[in-house]
Amino acid sequence: MLRYPLIAPQPPRLSDMTDGLRRIEASGTFSNNGPEVRAFEAEATERLFGGKGASLAVSNATLGLMVAIHEAAGPHSGGKLALMPALTFAATGQAALWAGLTPLICDIDRDDWGACARAEERLLAEHGERVAVIVPYATFGNAIDLDRYAWLSREFGVGVVIDAAASLGTTDADGEGFGADAPFAVVYSMHATKTFAVAEGGLIHSGNAALIDSLRGRINFGFQGHRSASVLGVNAKLPEVTALMARAKLAEIDAVCANRSAVDAAYAAHLDGLTLQKTSGRRRAMQFMPALLPRELAPRRDAILAALAEDGIGAATYFSPHLGQQPLFRDRAMLTATPVADEIAARIVSLPITDAMAPADAAIVSDAMNRIVADERARLAAPPRGAVAEVVIVGGGPAGTALLTAATKRGLLPSFARGLVLIERDEVVGGGRLGHYAINSDSTAETFLSAVKDNAHPELAALVDHPVGRAVARHSGALGVPLFEAGPLLRETGDRLATLVTHHGGTVLTGHEVLATRQLPGGLWSTTVRRRADGTTFEQLSRNVVIATGGHQPLDRLATMEVAGAPLRDLAADRLMQSDEVLALGGLAQVADLLAGRRAPKVAVIGGSTSALTAVALMLRSRPGIPFGTGGVTLLHRRPLRPFYHSVEAARAEGFTDFTDDDICPVSGFVYRLGGFRLEARELVLRMLQVDGRAPDPRVATHRIAGEEDEAARAIVREADLVVAALGYRPYALSVAQADGTPLDLAAAHDRPMVDPHCRVLDAGGAPVPGLYGIGLAAGFVPWGHLGGEKSFRGQANGLWLWQNDVGLMIVDQILGGQVQGGEARAVA
Repeated sequence: MLRYPLIAPQPPRLSDMTDGLRRIEASGTFSNNGPEVRAFEAEATERLFGGKGASLAVSNATLGLMVAIHEAAGPHSGGKLALMPALTFAATGQAALWAGLTPLICDIDRDDWGACARAEERLLAEHGERVAVIVPYATFGNAIDLDRYAWLSREFGVGVVIDAAASLGTTDADGEGFGADAPFAVVYSMHATKTFAVAEGGLIHSGNAALIDSLRGRINFGFQGHRSASVLGVNAKLPEVTALMARAKLAEIDAVCANRSAVDAAYAAHLDGLTLQKTSGRRRAMQFMPALLPRELAPRRDAILAALAEDGIGAATYFSPHLGQQPLFRDRAMLTATPVADEIAARIVSLPITDAMAPADAAIVSDAMNRIVADERARLAAPPRGAVAEVVIVGGGPAGTALLTAATKRGLLPSFARGLVLIERDEVVGGGRLGHYAINSDSTAETFLSAVKDNAHPELAALVDHPVGRAVARHSGALGVPLFEAGPLLRETGDRLATLVTHHGGTVLTGHEVLATRQLPGGLWSTTVRRRADGTTFEQLSRNVVIATGGHQPLDRLATMEVAGAPLRDLAADRLMQSDEVLALGGLAQVADLLAGRRAPKVAVIGGSTSALTAVALMLRSRPGIPFGTGGVTLLHRRPLRPFYHSVEAARAEGFTDFTDDDICPVSGFVYRLGGFRLEARELVLRMLQVDGRAPDPRVATHRIAGEEDEAARAIVREADLVVAALGYRPYALSVAQADGTPLDLAAAHDRPMVDPHCRVLDAGGAPVPGLYGIGLAAGFVPWGHLGGEKSFRGQANGLWLWQNDVGLMIVDQILGGQVQGGEARAVA
């Protein structure tokens, strides 16, 4: 028997209630809203909710949710969706299904673990009248913001029902019972496992007494004032004996909650290294203590729970799997990408809080947990210096994991994973910074899904039907994918790739950063790695190193940049932003703030890259719109703007003939395969060029910079209210040293391509550095030979498809010593 069980039900003892039981027997009423039920409802309203509104006792909280959801959805007859968070109990989704609605499952907030406000508002705006009701969960008894849900109800015209299953006894910031003034139904559980432990039962409260009167008929077969059903109803009445127990629990609930709150506070003071929920309100009716394991220990959760059990401590994983991961809801619900809920469900543990525990007991459990976590972290100690890896990949973002994807497509991952060490400074791999941008991708949905569709590894192939895959698939045939939706797919893919690497003998170090790498005599590399959690550093030996650290737009470049022969800093002064800032989440709002108050603002965008065109498109479609007049946005560029076409025939069919044989890819037949704009940027260019009768957007002007003496170009920049520099990216610098510790001078430091045609990193003299490779944004790679590309192309090619196919495979092949068989992949993207 466990010394500290997770849950130890303490309902009132019927053996101590003989007088009450005799009273029920004497009344002859055992159900049907008898005197005990009426007394409990009145006492609960007065004691828990300060006499505000009214309360309705029900036989269990799930039935309470069903009738409340049906009632709330009634006025919204066109709505068929019930919006709810992923991290909640199955009963929430089940109640919506029984009420005839489809659960619409959204992501959660990273801090308080309730529904993500931004996700809720985005889905309400996207689905409009199709959403009949919102069903937020007051996560683990937290006093969520009910005023906000009242506002959402008014703003979007939807019903609201609060699932407050674990909140009976919780008080808000003002010390009032949670839900006292709510204009909608708040549903609580009185199950034996809850803090307000009875046996089985529930309570619905609302500040709107008329709503409770209406619900009273629904829980009594739909009878309203007479024994004839006038509305849809069910039998959900609370029996008298259970009401007697509830009255007894009501008398002691303040003392019970106070003790549990003290235990909660003791946990918060003693737990080390675990992440706790951000809470609201003055007091929570704590059912248990939820906490998150360190990210790196999520795969060891079962072992941690087993170790706790050996110490006599009960623990569990509420709620894992979360709603969107359960088979019923995968089939019956409308799922959205839920990366935060996925992560939290993978890390969550529940520690015991019972009526019998005191704060000192929480300290004992905490000490055991801290010791077990420390032991597990020790298991993940850095590899010993003497262990020589075949390859260290520096960076686990889209480019770093693309190598792994490429290996899976040729059945090479088991071989490649042996002796591989992947090092990523963030706690997850795969996504990089994609989710930080407010734009659509320059890759299609089909390109993103090609990494997993029909993959030889079933774990990856299954992602096509996973919510993150479905979210991307919805944009098939569209002009790209919103990056906030593409990011979750890449992260989930990265997570599964990391699991496969570990399974096949490799090592994935998240939460670690590479400080430097040094070439040793004899050809090995020694890479200095630091664990971010505690600053511990160690050396990892390897035969090869791959730099996949991504790119950025360094500020120091602006100090030397010239436009038409004049320093950009002099022309733009303090009106200058980089395109990366504009394209990031919140960037458009910053642009709007800078242009506020100007009736017809002028913006100059400098550059002929995809990021330049995307910044223009983003500003044009801003909501609320920036009031650009004719020629309000001017694109300054040096090279001609060219659209991509899938074939010569497609180009000629639209009357586009501005190309020669040198502009046609000999492998794919694509026109301007590398140098042409695609998707959203392409559409903008086609309008600028008035191809096939397209009308240009009058708000956009273009100016091709004529040379170093182009005074017109200078004037455009000088007179603009805002100047956006879209001048490309440079690779994040990694310190590379020779055997004696002196820095190795690399070509990238001199604003030249970082890699050669074989993805080998180049030194300043243009020679490849043995065993050092590079891939990703700003690496400077240009496709060649069987990879295709037009002869006329000048620049570098950055594309997820290339990284996950030919380019990634090129590096894998060199590291494995030429194991790639079956010919080369044909370039098709």
